[in-house]
Amino acid sequence: MNILLVSASPRRAKSQTFALARRVIAGCKGAAQVETVHLRDLKIDFCIHCEACHIHCMRCPVKDDVYALLNKMLAADGIILATPNYINQVTGALKAVLDRSAHFIHCKRLLGKYLCGVVTSGSGSQDRLVLDYLKYYGHVCGAQWSGGVSACAYAMDGATPEALALGGKFVEDIETRKRYPAQIKIIEKGKAHFHEIIESRKELWKGEYEYWREKGWL
Repeated sequence: MNILLVSASPRRAKSQTFALARRVIAGCKGAAQVETVHLRDLKIDFCIHCEACHIHCMRCPVKDDVYALLNKMLAADGIILATPNYINQVTGALKAVLDRSAHFIHCKRLLGKYLCGVVTSGSGSQDRLVLDYLKYYGHVCGAQWSGGVSACAYAMDGATPEALALGGKFVEDIETRKRYPAQIKIIEKGKAHFHEIIESRKELWKGEYEYWREKGWL
């Protein structure tokens, strides 16, 4: 089992976000391997909306570290997205990564994978909005959501039991291939939506059209 932790705090390992994420990892008993990536250590540029990743899957003219990270996400069984709450949203670095993964949305590249979220903020208010956004991202890419945990940066200890429990649930979901019927319905609805789009743009988005055809989805 491979778990990837993507930590979006600019303070890296000194951040409260990473401290809470480590408690989730501590609850992941039995996980074969956990890899941590701090986005601050990567070169991340913005999406230029050239659609190259739709024409040729997993190709991009922007030369930075994003595609190395996206390939790590594809290789993982479970992904933990950890971010501070900046004005009721993920950090700019994480948003830039998610924007660069549009191909994941079109082709549901995270199908069969599990996602969970970790959010911290100075006040602890509105963290649910950020967790809901991470859950939404997982669904549009095909991943099922195991859950999320959030905490005020000045009251971390109170979130420890919840974080440990989330880690245990996350691993159990991956090991048992847990199915959440309501989530699967959402994912399948999104897939049906893109079925029409991929068909209508098959001459333009040749790479993604071939991906769908090879999967037997067309």
